[in-house]
Amino acid sequence: MIAGIDEAGRGSVLGPMVVAGIMIERSKLKQLRTLGVVDSKKLTPKNRERLYGKILKIVDDYYIHIVKPADIDRSVATRALNSLEAVTMATVINRLRPKLAYVDSCDVNPERFRKAILSTLTCKARVDSRHHADSENVAVSAASILAKVRRDREIAKLKRKSGNIGSGYPSDKRTMGFVKRWIRTHKKAPKFARSSWKPVKQFLNVYA
Repeated sequence: MIAGIDEAGRGSVLGPMVVAGIMIERSKLKQLRTLGVVDSKKLTPKNRERLYGKILKIVDDYYIHIVKPADIDRSVATRALNSLEAVTMATVINRLRPKLAYVDSCDVNPERFRKAILSTLTCKARVDSRHHADSENVAVSAASILAKVRRDREIAKLKRKSGNIGSGYPSDKRTMGFVKRWIRTHKKAPKFARSSWKPVKQFLNVYA
C-alpha cells in the first residue's frame, strides 16, 4: 500500500489550505493513469470534479484535512508555515497508515521536509519527499485533485455567504478588491482571510 499526499491553497489569501492523501495498492496505479489523472493544475475545474468521484472509486482509502486561516496565521507569526504543512501531512499519513508515502515538498530542501514529517509520525510509514511530485507521481497527482476540488468547494461556500470573493489568491483582482472593501467597511479582516499575509496587512494599516 502506498500513499500520495498534496496540498491546495497554501498561497491563498482567503480560505483554508487543504491537504489530501490517497492510499492505493501499487498494482492499481495504472488505473489512475488510464483515467487521465495528472497534476490538478493541468486540469480544468470541470475535469477535476469529474475525476474526483472516479478516483474515490479506485483508491483503497483517502483522507482530507482542512487547515483554517487562523492556524496558518499562527504559524506565519513564528515563521513555521513549512512546519505546519509537515505536521498536517504527517496527520494524513498517520490516518492512512501506508507502507510508503510520496509527498510534494514545499521546502526548498526535500530531505529536511521529509525529516520534519517523520518527526511527528506515529506509524511506521516511509516517506519519499521531492519537488514536482504532483506532476511526476500519479498517486500524488490524484491527491492534488482531491485537495484542489475540496479547496474549490470551500471557496464556493464562502462565495455563497459573502459574495464574489474571486479565487482567493492575491493575484486575483476580484479577491483583493473584496478584501479591500471588507476592511474599509468593517475595519478588520474577514475571519476567512489570512491576516498575516502582506497584502492584508497593508490594507489593515490603511483602512482599519
